[in-house]
Amino acid sequence: MACASGLTYGHSQTTPGMSEFVEVKTAYGRLRGMKGKGLATFKGIPYGGSVSGANRFKAAPPLQAWTGVRDALQLGAQSPQPGRQRTADAPPVPEDCLFLNVWTPAPDGRKRPVMFYSHGGGFTTGSGGAVYQDGGNLAATCDVVVVATNHRLGLVGYLYLGELGGEEYATSGNQGMLDIRDGLKWVHENIEAFGGDPNNVMIFGESGGGGKTSCLYAMPSADHYFNKASIESGPGVRIYPKESAAETTLMTLKQLGLEKSEWRKLLDVPIGKLLETQVELAKGGAGPLGMSGGRNGMTGNPRPGGFGPIVDGTIMPHHPFDPTAPAISKNKPLIVGSNRDETNFFFAQNRSTDVYELTDATLEVRLQKEFGADAAPLLQAYRQSRPEASAPDLYVAISTARMIGAGAITIAERKYTQHGAPVYMYIFTHESDRLIPGTQHTMGAAHAMEIQYKFNNVPRPRLDAPPTPPQGAGPNPQQGGGMMGDERPSSIQAAHNMSEMWSTFARTGHPGAKGQSVWPPYTTEKRATMLIDAECKVVDDPYAPERRIWETIKY
Repeated sequence: MACASGLTYGHSQTTPGMSEFVEVKTAYGRLRGMKGKGLATFKGIPYGGSVSGANRFKAAPPLQAWTGVRDALQLGAQSPQPGRQRTADAPPVPEDCLFLNVWTPAPDGRKRPVMFYSHGGGFTTGSGGAVYQDGGNLAATCDVVVVATNHRLGLVGYLYLGELGGEEYATSGNQGMLDIRDGLKWVHENIEAFGGDPNNVMIFGESGGGGKTSCLYAMPSADHYFNKASIESGPGVRIYPKESAAETTLMTLKQLGLEKSEWRKLLDVPIGKLLETQVELAKGGAGPLGMSGGRNGMTGNPRPGGFGPIVDGTIMPHHPFDPTAPAISKNKPLIVGSNRDETNFFFAQNRSTDVYELTDATLEVRLQKEFGADAAPLLQAYRQSRPEASAPDLYVAISTARMIGAGAITIAERKYTQHGAPVYMYIFTHESDRLIPGTQHTMGAAHAMEIQYKFNNVPRPRLDAPPTPPQGAGPNPQQGGGMMGDERPSSIQAAHNMSEMWSTFARTGHPGAKGQSVWPPYTTEKRATMLIDAECKVVDDPYAPERRIWETIKY
C-alpha cells in the first residue's frame, strides 16, 4: 500500500484540528484521546508501575488497573536527564516516566502494521514526545499505528548494582531496556484496540534509539513482541561488559562520597544529585551513544563512566552483533543504515568549527595523530573514492565511518551471513542547505536529519505548534531544534519516499516506495545500498575503497 501523497500540515501535539474525544478500552481501563482529520492520538498512557522511591534501580512493577476513564491528552513525564534538573537543590523532576504515545488512523479494530519507535539521545537524553518524531503524519498518510515510549535513561536506567545488591537488584544495569520491553508487551496486549496488529510489529530507532533497537533484536525477553526491525544511525555492535559497568558503579559511589557498604544510600540521593554525578562521570569520555559500533566488532568496549545496556548473561546474554548477529532474530527482516554526513551534527553541536578550516596539509597531520601508521592508506582510499572532496569533507566522511557508518556495514554483513531473513542497507543522502553556525559549510545529510523525513514531518508544523527549543548550544535535532522548516519540493518528496519505504517494510518486511528504485536485499557479493533522496537509487558497494580500508584498521 502506497502512502497518501498529501501531508497533514502540522502535528498532533496540539488540539487544533482535533476537536473530538475518542475512547478505547485497554486491559487496564478506558482511555480518552483526541481525534480529527483522519487521526486519533493518545498521549501519556502508562505502561508500567512506579519506578521511584524503593523501586529505583529495579524492574518496574506491573501496571495497576484504574476505574472510570483516564485522559490520554497530554504527554507523560520523560525520564530524568541532564538539562531538566538544573541544580541539585531544584524541585525534583518526577522519576516515574513509563508512558507511551499512540497515533492511529482510527481505533476501529482493523489490524494495521505497528511501528514502535525508540527515541534518540544516546542512552541518557530524549523523549518519545519530541515534535520532530511526532507519529501523526506517518500514521495518517501511511495507514499504520505508531507508538513511542518514554523509558528510564542514564544512571537511573543503567546503574549496575547486581554485585552489591544481589538477587534483589539482579536486573539492574538494564532497566531502561526492560522498560522498552514492557512497552512492547503493552503493545502486544492492547494495540488491537487502537487499530493495530499485535502480530505485525516493527521496532525502529535512530542514534541511541538505533542502539536500543540493536539490543531488543538480541534480547530474549523481547523476542515474542516484534517481527522486524530498523537500526538507524546507531549501530549497537557491542555494549558495556559487566566488568565495565561494575567499575562505573564504584566511580558513582566515589563521586557521591559513599563507600561500597553504603550503596543503599543511593535510594535516598536526590535525583538532581544523581544527574550531576552522571554528568561528571561523562566528562571521562564514555562516548555519545553509550555503545560501540565499528568494524571488526570494535577493539575494546565502551569505557567506564557512561551508562547504557550491559552484557549481564541473562537480559542481554551477549553483545548485540558481536561476534555474530543474534540467532533469536535470524528470521526477522532488518533495515540498517546511516546518514552520509553524520558527524556534521556533532561538530556543529560542539562548535568544532576548526574542522571546516582544515587544509590538505593539516588534515594529514590530524589523521596522523588519530590513526598513526594507518593515516596514509586511509586518506589515500578516501581521496580515491572522493576525488573532488575538500579536506573538511574528507574528514567528515572519515569520522562518520569511524563512528557510525562502518558499524552499519558490520551489522549488515553479519545479518546476511546467517542466511535467514533479508537485511536491507541504506545511506540517507538528502542534504540540508542550512549553514553550520560560524562556517560557510552546510549541514548536508547530518546525524538525526533523517528523522523528520521518515516520520513524514516535512515541512514545518503549524505556527501554533512550534518546534521544541533546543537544549544546549548549537543546532540540536535530538532535542527538537535546528531541523524543521525545510519546505523545498525535493525535501517533501524525500520525506514521502522514506516514510513510504519504512511503512511498507512494516507492512510486508520488504521496503519500497512507488515510483522509486526497487530496494534489493544486501549481500556480501553485491552490497546493494539504497541512497535515499528525492530521487532514490540503488548503488552496489558505494565508496568501496573506503569499506575495504576499514577492514584493515583497528581503532
